[in-house]
Amino acid sequence: MRITKFGHSCLFVEQGEARILIDPGAWSEGHTSLTNLDAIFVTHEHQDHCDIASLQTLKEQNSNATVLTNSDVGKKLSEAGIEFEVFEGGSTHDIHGLHVEAVGRDHAIIYGKPPCQNTGYIFGGRLYHPGDSFHLPNRPVEVLALPVCAPWLKTSEVIDFAIAIQPKTVFPIHDGMLKHVGAFHKRPQMMLEEKKVRWQVLEPGVPTGF
Repeated sequence: MRITKFGHSCLFVEQGEARILIDPGAWSEGHTSLTNLDAIFVTHEHQDHCDIASLQTLKEQNSNATVLTNSDVGKKLSEAGIEFEVFEGGSTHDIHGLHVEAVGRDHAIIYGKPPCQNTGYIFGGRLYHPGDSFHLPNRPVEVLALPVCAPWLKTSEVIDFAIAIQPKTVFPIHDGMLKHVGAFHKRPQMMLEEKKVRWQVLEPGVPTGF
């Protein structure tokens, strides 16, 4: 499996013939140039994960790519005239032999804002992208895309979430708002490496093998 991070929470995943993009948001860069995509997964409706302009561009360049997401996101996509398939917690999908499982239901609570639907995705039984949640999957995973900075989390929750899952490797996501990474990466790294969890920062736009 090869993973390329395009900033914030946007990931391009390649395995075998499967080419998948996750969360093309407004804080991501470089992702709209991708072609030959098979599927685009969107975890939830917030603009930093679901940018309508990005999705429209991607669909123009990838007419055969299927957009898979939950019902809440689907309402926004319908308004924009973007076709999609509902893919929510408990559902599974196969893309060129790559098995994808949808997990979870709720976005983490943001003070003063109404909740929305959030769907996490497990790819090939190995990579877990939780979107904006700390939903624990129903199985072990090898690679965890870990949110590290948001108005809905604190660093202790980030660390506890990763420790509870115990993946082999963690890489940070949801960090597009940071001018200086600093403690938002270093503190989780220190705590997780003590637990024998490998911490790896993905260089934007550079494919990394897992």
